[in-house]
Amino acid sequence: MDIRVKICGLSRPEDVAATAAAGAVYGGFVFFPKSPRNISIETARMLAIDTPPGLAKVALVVNPDNALLDAITGTVPLDMIQLHGQESPERVSEVRARTGLPVMKAVGIRDAADLPAIDLYAQVADQLLIDAKPPKDATLPGGNGLAFDWRLLQGRKYWTRPWMLAGGLTPENVAEAVRLTGARQVDVSSGVESAPGVKEAAKIAAFARAARAEDKAPPRLV
Repeated sequence: MDIRVKICGLSRPEDVAATAAAGAVYGGFVFFPKSPRNISIETARMLAIDTPPGLAKVALVVNPDNALLDAITGTVPLDMIQLHGQESPERVSEVRARTGLPVMKAVGIRDAADLPAIDLYAQVADQLLIDAKPPKDATLPGGNGLAFDWRLLQGRKYWTRPWMLAGGLTPENVAEAVRLTGARQVDVSSGVESAPGVKEAAKIAAFARAARAEDKAPPRLV
């Protein structure tokens, strides 16, 4: 199975087209006002309606209340909700039940002490997104272009839910990240931008190629 790619923070029709052309499986729309990738619900609806078949549409929300969830899901044709805040396991279950959609829960990692949270959320989420934990003074819960020590995930391929690697990935380092972690899914946002919130088609294509390159490489001698 090829590595599955998610391009997050899509805000323009050309971004969606480039993501689909690169063979990505997921495209993410951000609903978080502090993010440079934030878009309105109406813009997301327009983009989602024109999204080519085969590209799953993911709504990224941060500690959403029910009113926001209802507004998004009632307007935008979506395939998945991504929770990227401090949502509890109980809240993850509530969101799944309320929206009727699969939920991907982001889990921030800085060191080994953060790893048990992955098993906790694996009990309630449909997928997991393992991201770098943001600095304490950060205004964004993700999309900061930061990586964590990927060696923390070595030998941990068998969680009970599908998982996706995120945090500081770029076309230049994604193949190495896949090799070290065994990830079968990868997520990128700032790593394929020419400026904050502005995706670059050439970088999207390069990222997708690089992510799959390690998958096709011959085994390395140790």
